[in-house]
Amino acid sequence: MKGTLFNIFTVILGSLIGITIGSKFPEKIKKIAFDGVGLSSLTLGIMLALKTDSIIIMVFSVLFGGIIGEILKIEDFLESIGDRIKSKIKTNSPFTEGFITSTLIFCVGSMAIIGSINEGLTGDVTILYTKSILDGVTSIALSSALGIGVLFSIFPILIYQGGITILSTYVRSLFTDHSINMITGVGGVLIIGIGLNLLGIKKIKLSNFLPALIIAFILSIIIK
Repeated sequence: MKGTLFNIFTVILGSLIGITIGSKFPEKIKKIAFDGVGLSSLTLGIMLALKTDSIIIMVFSVLFGGIIGEILKIEDFLESIGDRIKSKIKTNSPFTEGFITSTLIFCVGSMAIIGSINEGLTGDVTILYTKSILDGVTSIALSSALGIGVLFSIFPILIYQGGITILSTYVRSLFTDHSINMITGVGGVLIIGIGLNLLGIKKIKLSNFLPALIIAFILSIIIK
């Protein structure tokens, strides 16, 4: 868990820096930073989506994952949690958007998966340490534009990465290159959605698509 805990530390530090300097910037600077994060998210999402091993599994996962998420109203649930936290800390920043956006960016990707598995199996935290530094820098840009919601992404990071690290010690054979590529590819699609949201091109309820990651993992085990 050392790698995940260090990752949490860098996100906290980066978020605090971004919140501090973000309040000193005029709206035009915040807007251009916001657009920069959106463009970067699109680029990152495309790069990750291309790692998929099967377009059919990807399409099936995204389609039915979104349907399941809509039925379960995941987006509404997370927004209600975000709104409650926002009311308690009394902030005018787009809390829920910052929380969801940063959570997807930090948790979806091969480094999060491979790094967590590697730490669980061998104790090597090199990959997660590298990811932590990148996330720290990214959190500065995100929090300067989206506010304190980015800071609260440390909880999904702890659950997601920490969970994979612990789980990998028990089901190590399930995390093949194929399954990692499929989760990464579907995650890339979700990050493309982040970019579209940030750039104001299309408003997508991305949280409702989170079940797609689970479906991709299950299908990657069934369909080799």
